[in-house]
Amino acid sequence: MKLNADDTIVALATAHGSAAIAVLRLSGPQAIALTERFFYAPGGKTRKTLSDKAGYTIHFGILQHGEVIIDEVLVSLFKNPHSYTGEDSVEISCHGSVYIQQQLLQLFLQHGARMADPGEFTLRAFLNGKLDLSQAEAVADLIASNSAVSHQVAMQQMRGGFSSKIKVLRDHLINFASLIELELDFSEEDVEFADRSDLKNLVNTISGVLQKLLHSFEVGNVIKNGIPVAIVGKPNAGKSTLLNVLLEDDRAIVSDIPGTTRDVIEDEIVIDGVLFRFMDTAGIRTTSDIIEQIGVNKAFEVIKKSAIVIYLFDAHELSSGDLQQEIHLIKEYIGTSQLVIVANKTDVENETDLQKEFAAYSDMLFISAKTHKNIEALKQRLVSLFDSRTVNTTETIVTNARHADSLRKAFDALQNVNKGLTDHIPGDLLALDIRYALDELGSITGQVTTEDLLDSIFTRFCIGK
Repeated sequence: MKLNADDTIVALATAHGSAAIAVLRLSGPQAIALTERFFYAPGGKTRKTLSDKAGYTIHFGILQHGEVIIDEVLVSLFKNPHSYTGEDSVEISCHGSVYIQQQLLQLFLQHGARMADPGEFTLRAFLNGKLDLSQAEAVADLIASNSAVSHQVAMQQMRGGFSSKIKVLRDHLINFASLIELELDFSEEDVEFADRSDLKNLVNTISGVLQKLLHSFEVGNVIKNGIPVAIVGKPNAGKSTLLNVLLEDDRAIVSDIPGTTRDVIEDEIVIDGVLFRFMDTAGIRTTSDIIEQIGVNKAFEVIKKSAIVIYLFDAHELSSGDLQQEIHLIKEYIGTSQLVIVANKTDVENETDLQKEFAAYSDMLFISAKTHKNIEALKQRLVSLFDSRTVNTTETIVTNARHADSLRKAFDALQNVNKGLTDHIPGDLLALDIRYALDELGSITGQVTTEDLLDSIFTRFCIGK
């Protein structure tokens, strides 16, 4: 992405298509003058000035080209540096006709503006110091947030919580790096400006913080992409029916014929502000059907990748002993995932008798997917396994894979520094590893960037943001 700060850019800030209103955004040195050129008072006889108006003000009028009135609009005025991009900016609210949107775009494009590249408004905000790089990426996460928790985490990062923590760590490390590099200028005099024991303590402290941030990525990743929940069990246990009930939609085919589901069926739902990604799998059994066996193999793969596994069984079909064998098989694949054991088809069975039969499983839920019995209790169990109360604005949660990769590389570099201190290696070698850690931390907030990195980040944004 080639940025020319002398350009004035324009794009729709709202989604394409007809709507009640649409918003057109301009930013750059000619944004105000260009809008003013076509902005008239109602009636179309008197041109309205904008350049002498204060920022953060809204003005009503019409946009017209020559004698042709295009639309009645509201113009929101933002003057540098007090705007999203740090430049003079204008946002035009017009009627949401696709024709009107295109007419206004063409008007500005034909008179000096150019079409904004994807993410260019936010790129300008970054380059003009309005946002650091991690905050800019949080803008995209905020737009994509689809649950209360993902929204909360994106807001916390966009407001600079993560950036502040990285900056503090980096500043402490820079202080020691400068002392060590100063030593290199006096290498012939064999002096030490950086106390090695203090440096070791600092490295251990920073490593501890980085490790905590890396651990938070395990949580942050599922917050961003949804908590993967596998629904597994024998054929005809009611897995597809349960999926449909949870989603409140006929997403999966329901049949009395065993082996109906042969591939993984996946969909998402938000429960109490938490996004869950449910996966209905093929019934687990020994089969001679090659296609069905592929589905069974996929079911075991899904179990390995899930944060929560719902083992669903027909309460009429399995005894407590049979269930124990099934759970033992599942646990070979489940790893660190949470297991929820659910007895289905209990609507025609005496629940007290079932509770006695499965007394060894005190946390078991007794449901009926058909009659929706205890479905809400199952939803609450899922939410409790991923307690959204652990995500709050005072905690930093890493949700970005790029950030996690940089944190991991910085952590590894600091481990090399620690080992070097133990082995009493020369200061110039210590300085190399410290500098590498600083560069990785700096790449998170944008203090260290390359054009390729910026292209990779901002070209994933929508045009107009």
